[in-house]
Amino acid sequence: MPDLLIELFSEEIPARMQTRAAEDLKKLVTDGLVEAGLTYAGAAAFSTPRRLTLTVQGLLAASRATREERRGPKVDAPEKAIEGFLRGAGVTRAQCEEREDKKGKVLFAIIEKPGRPATEIVAEVLEKTVRNFPWPKSMRWGAGSLRWVRPLHSIICLLTDEQGAEVVPLEIDGIKAGKSTRGHRFMGGEAFEVSSFDDYEAKLKRAKVVLNPAERADTIWHDATNRAFAAGLEVVDDRGLLAEVAGLVEWPVVLMGEIGEDFLQLPPEVLQTSMKEHQKFFSVKNAASGQIERFVTVANIETADDGATILAGNQKVLSARLSDAKFFWENDLRVAKSAGLTAWTERLGNVTFHNKMGSQKARIERIAALAREIAPMVGADAALAEQAALVAKADLSSEMVYEFPELQGLMGRYYAEAAGLPTEVAAACQQHYSPLGPSDDVPTAPVSVAVALADKLDTLTGFWAIDEKPTGSKDPFALRRAALGVIRLVLNNGLRLHLDRLIDAQLLRHKINPEGKHEEALRDAVLKEIAHHGVFGSAVRAVIDQIEGDSPEWIQEVENHSGDLSDDLLAFIHDRLKVHLRDEGIRHDVIDACLAMPNRDDLALLVTRATALSETLATEDGGNLVQGFKRANNILTQAEEKDGVEYSFGADPKFAESDEEKALFAALDKAEAEIKPAMESEDFAAAMAAMAALRGPIDAFFEAVQVNSDNQVVRRNRLNLLSRIRQICLQVADLTRVEG
Repeated sequence: MPDLLIELFSEEIPARMQTRAAEDLKKLVTDGLVEAGLTYAGAAAFSTPRRLTLTVQGLLAASRATREERRGPKVDAPEKAIEGFLRGAGVTRAQCEEREDKKGKVLFAIIEKPGRPATEIVAEVLEKTVRNFPWPKSMRWGAGSLRWVRPLHSIICLLTDEQGAEVVPLEIDGIKAGKSTRGHRFMGGEAFEVSSFDDYEAKLKRAKVVLNPAERADTIWHDATNRAFAAGLEVVDDRGLLAEVAGLVEWPVVLMGEIGEDFLQLPPEVLQTSMKEHQKFFSVKNAASGQIERFVTVANIETADDGATILAGNQKVLSARLSDAKFFWENDLRVAKSAGLTAWTERLGNVTFHNKMGSQKARIERIAALAREIAPMVGADAALAEQAALVAKADLSSEMVYEFPELQGLMGRYYAEAAGLPTEVAAACQQHYSPLGPSDDVPTAPVSVAVALADKLDTLTGFWAIDEKPTGSKDPFALRRAALGVIRLVLNNGLRLHLDRLIDAQLLRHKINPEGKHEEALRDAVLKEIAHHGVFGSAVRAVIDQIEGDSPEWIQEVENHSGDLSDDLLAFIHDRLKVHLRDEGIRHDVIDACLAMPNRDDLALLVTRATALSETLATEDGGNLVQGFKRANNILTQAEEKDGVEYSFGADPKFAESDEEKALFAALDKAEAEIKPAMESEDFAAAMAAMAALRGPIDAFFEAVQVNSDNQVVRRNRLNLLSRIRQICLQVADLTRVEG
């Protein structure tokens, strides 16, 4: 069984494309080989800046001959039907056999395919792969028609077995496959020939090329951390940057340089971001102070002066970059200390957030109003929450964030501290964007939580108000992430919120445009009542009734407000909650069973209920109870449909005939007495346990008793008894939605 070696040697491939390209090469080639009848034992793909490499071990020397019989139409079928069958099977009428069938004579096509040598199949598959390679961006060069990410120079396509190595005959756009390649661009010397993958990898290393990107990354990290440790420092961990740098060099040479004294007082995050984004440098910090003091760069060449010239050049360029950062920092600090952050907020009045939702400044004002209403619900000071929301996005106007957008929020904290704002406000400036993903930290400080919730709810309600919802896999405004942020803020902080009220209030805030301070105050009073008591609460009506003279036109928006839009948004949040809880082992049907209960907009209550139900269903009694409940519900539903009446009350133990029936009456009385107070105190575990205890009496009842008795009085009583089972269980959760 031969081994296959493929190398596609080109100009430098962008680092961000290399890993995916290696995976694509492996998949396209191996899939093509298998489809053509060539199986293999194993395969591995590698990438460097100048080459994609694939090795396939244990390949068949040739595909096996195959014989396929394909049933066709009847012999006397219309001619067009027969022609279509022959064309699809790729045979002639003479290659078909006529066989007797139950319906008469039928045509059978005999399709025989001879085996093909591996060289022929490999050449065919590789040419198709190269010509149709899925690069994100590609180019043509010279007079050829081939498209590749960068000009393709040479191809190795080699089959190796015990007899030796054989070059697969192949030519793509004038490039003939061979068995020679080149090493490092500057240190690799002349081209050399290879005879197998092991020979190829060893000769590449002698030619100053480390083929495996994981090995290059390990070398970089090992050398960088050793150099930092020797200086009493440590490298800031950045796996994304490590992977990128490993894709920029074929022979990594790690160098550590100094940062100029003038720049050491810059915030560590500014230094780290500037060096990473512009120079692809690793930051080296003092573990005790957290201050960035040095940098690590990775060269692609060994020099006689051990990299001194390279370091000098890098330090010169870095100084220029950091000079810009220092200028932005000092200029921003002057503005923050002299004019305050509100000066930047005013500028955001000229920055459009969305053409249907107005400016960033208008958005900030909406967030501040909502944050003020949320504050008492999360234990925050309302005035501080409003103040924090008004300045949280001010740094978007700063020069530093304009240059480095990824520092938004963090720079807001620095500038808020410089402006002398309260600590809680400064912290909220940084934390209100969080959590940005499923693994991001969740704010716990009350003011930060209030602003973060208001920010995300305003985003969601805003896009729902203009009907810009996520569709399928498309979510251009990251609304799924915003919904997950709301969920994690609520659950991680154990918040008891009625989200539908907050959603209704903010939806109306998007629609209402008051004129003048008086109308603004009136709007805020109305929306405050909605946020706390609901859109149809009597308190809202009371505020509206106190209006003297003609009511503003926007009052109609409040009075005619439909809950459909807020219900739709709440359903979207519930869908995100299902995905979030799935990782914690709680099934979708369990959550659906709890969503059917009251207060479904209280996410903390919902999750507590779902967790208790999930744990109950995991027990033998809980799982079997569901079956008993469904049996009772099915019998009851069928009887109600047949009789045209509802059996919902009147079960009397005096009509019980068997001990099992009497025992079920007693068990239901006991369960009801335990479940009702447990549900009122939100002790769902106790309520579920009381419900699960019904399993035994229900099972015994069904084994011993025939519900549809000939005695109509007894039958009605037993159906009413089943109704009690349904009513008691449905107090805890809607078990009709539980699968199984």
